Amino acid sequence: MTDKPSVLVDPHFRRMDEIFSPADRERLDRTVEVIWGKDEPMPADEAAAALSRARAVICSGWRYGPVPPGLRAIIDVSGAFPGGLDYDACFANRTRVLSAAPAFGPQVAEMALGLALAVGREIVDADAAMRAGTEKWLHAGNETTAQLYDQPVGMIGYGSIARCLRTLLAPFGCPLSAYDPWLSDGYLRSQGVQPLGLPQLLAQSRVIFVLASPTMENGALLSREMLEQIRPGATLILISRAHVVDFAALTDLLLAGRFRAGIDVFPEEPLAADHPIRSAPGTVLSAHRAGSVRDGLWEIGRMVTDDLEAIARDLPPQRLQQAQPELINRLVQHR
Repeated sequence: MTDKPSVLVDPHFRRMDEIFSPADRERLDRTVEVIWGKDEPMPADEAAAALSRARAVICSGWRYGPVPPGLRAIIDVSGAFPGGLDYDACFANRTRVLSAAPAFGPQVAEMALGLALAVGREIVDADAAMRAGTEKWLHAGNETTAQLYDQPVGMIGYGSIARCLRTLLAPFGCPLSAYDPWLSDGYLRSQGVQPLGLPQLLAQSRVIFVLASPTMENGALLSREMLEQIRPGATLILISRAHVVDFAALTDLLLAGRFRAGIDVFPEEPLAADHPIRSAPGTVLSAHRAGSVRDGLWEIGRMVTDDLEAIARDLPPQRLQQAQPELINRLVQHR
């Protein structure tokens, strides 16, 4: 017997060593009694029996039926909130539903900045030209490049990725603006970010980062009409979900050379081999790689264990993102 709280640890599709560093796995075992803790999914009958004594569940999606009233926390390590869950019952029972989404903030923000620099300074095209022997040197090679320093930057969505990105952008001295209808203007200003309407942000920004989570309201938010507001020569970085963009319109405008882009997410993945966006000029493409860095994934286990240490002491978790009753049913779940 143990005085440690029991926690059902069933992270499949993720692996234990993918999300827990050796140090955090040791800390997890010191903090809680781990039930299961294997890479393969826990058999349904064993999971049902374990739920009766579990204080928390670590999972990638909810597949365990009704939520036991004594459960303190459900922690999803996929990067989203779990689908198929009775959130009303969770809120009524004071079961906290937590997402590991904040663990992805630093690595995705880093990739967003990298794409912005690669696009603006034409790093990928210049490398291809060097390899082909068609490079242009010095001034001739910079006729259409653009610096990031002091340029106006707009963020569509101001969540954990945007907050990490703001820190990375600080040395560049960029005036920052944001469009996020789920946040008050006062909060955005307190973050050092100027709130703007979407058309104004698109028209004024030299670099635009699309960071919004997919919701019931923002499907194709960046319609053709909105995308046409982007100033010539500006850069659009699509790093959250393609759900937010009219991707056919984006493809047309990029093929026409209206503006530049760095894109890490697509409506269908893998991207079709003959998709026309593969030949769009001024565009850097990435195969949904922003959030799959090993060291970054270990941040999931670090945050999970931090919050389990709090839960074990009957304290509120602080590190992971908590589902809010006003917003949870407006999110679109992705895996």
